[in-house]
Amino acid sequence: MAAPGGGMLDGGVPMAQPPGTDMTGICFRDQLWLNTYPLDRNLVFDYFALSPFYDWTCNNEQIRMRSLHPLDPSQLTKMTGIEYVLSEVMEPHLFIIRKQKRDSPDKVTPMLAYYILDGSIYQSPQLSNVFAARVGRALYYIQKAFTTAASKLEKIGYVDSEKETTLPEPKAAKETIDLKEIKRVDHILASLQRKLPPAPPPPPFPEGYVPPSTAETEKGPETQEATESQAPTVDPIIDQGPAKRMKF
Repeated sequence: MAAPGGGMLDGGVPMAQPPGTDMTGICFRDQLWLNTYPLDRNLVFDYFALSPFYDWTCNNEQIRMRSLHPLDPSQLTKMTGIEYVLSEVMEPHLFIIRKQKRDSPDKVTPMLAYYILDGSIYQSPQLSNVFAARVGRALYYIQKAFTTAASKLEKIGYVDSEKETTLPEPKAAKETIDLKEIKRVDHILASLQRKLPPAPPPPPFPEGYVPPSTAETEKGPETQEATESQAPTVDPIIDQGPAKRMKF
């Protein structure tokens, strides 16, 4: 077995950190040990003892000195103090080790948790730190979204504090903007009119209907001039279409 302190600590962090400190930002891995011994539930604690996360004053170390298995529950329940237990196992990829304080055979207080994922040992963050990190990340993206929206609104002129202090624009500029808007609307209407099908022809006159123009020709010239000055009569029942409507 490799001597304690022979492992490699990712991130260049020194291995002499006291146990119990926040070491969630570091990772331990000893590739030489992994190439020599199998990582299973019987040897995983020996591998964990090589890491800087291990507390050498724990009860498990005292059991190891007596040549017993350090995770033997029958021995740990007889002692009080700091101890490590193997809580979850998914061989050979995942092992979860819990650090706890034992006050009596039936009373323990969880302290920290560590997990070994494919040979790399990490310290699990506390739940409060996880919530604080998630809330901080959410607030960062919310603030970024509001900043982006405010910058876009400033570009189109809705939110621009500098323009509020400037003098009002002259009428010529406003008229120019209005003319541009009118041209834009006319362009939209023209494009829509080109897309629409042509108007249908007006419906034919019903059978037996005599148009007013033929009746006026039968009358004399005097009555024809009088009728021309008046507005032509339109049958309200017949829809003559937009081509037959009166133009004023």
